[in-house]
Amino acid sequence: MTDRVTIMIENHIAHVRLNRPEKMNALDPDMFQAIIEAGKELMETPAVRAVVLSGEGRSFCAGLDMASMANGGNVSGGNAKSLTERTYGNANDFQYVCTLWREMPIPVIAAVHGVCFGGGLQIASGADIRIATPDARMSIMEMKWGLIPDMGGFTVWRGNVRDDILRELTYTNREFSGEEGQNLGFVTYVDADPIARAMAIATEIVNRNPDAMQRAKSLINELPDMDEDAILIAESVEQNRVMRQPNQIEAVMAQMQKRAANFVD
Repeated sequence: MTDRVTIMIENHIAHVRLNRPEKMNALDPDMFQAIIEAGKELMETPAVRAVVLSGEGRSFCAGLDMASMANGGNVSGGNAKSLTERTYGNANDFQYVCTLWREMPIPVIAAVHGVCFGGGLQIASGADIRIATPDARMSIMEMKWGLIPDMGGFTVWRGNVRDDILRELTYTNREFSGEEGQNLGFVTYVDADPIARAMAIATEIVNRNPDAMQRAKSLINELPDMDEDAILIAESVEQNRVMRQPNQIEAVMAQMQKRAANFVD
């Protein structure tokens, strides 16, 4: 991994930070690849049970580094020859920096401050939960450059943002604040210290049965594409996977004995 993304792991929480503060963490080839590498590393680290995603410096992420367009558009630095080529499952390199956070089996919390534009907003939107400062600056910025959002945002916005709101913000690239973003569906909570709030939520998460947490996330991810019958059977299938297993038994014993649970990764 390059130094464009840093990871600090403590108490089962991984704090992932976009680390290009002099450019407000704008996305260039090194940043794209570093984000993907960070995601892969975390998926292979069983001791991590929650992720907090934030940006170093005065902003979360200013979106695409337009200077990188000078190389013909291959700003991801990846192997894809065309945007339609699938390099990571059903996604290309650009989309995977957003969708990998949903693919990650553990909960991800984005802590947003400063500027969160374009690709930055799509990356944050890939998190399970988003905490933003009231004055964070957010925008679906792509139309300003004659483009459409194509970094996976539409896949995650469909469950959070009302159709007409998504249309207006996409068509106009109007900037909105973190406070307004909560009302619009882009932000879960507004907090003056989003990292502290994200860490507090992550601490709650890591003190729950990690097996049940992963199964719950998997089920929630699938909900938008499932009908009632599929949801009901999926609930039963996932519950069978965690019920009476060691971590579920430990969760019960810890509650009964009024102590911290000692889960196995």
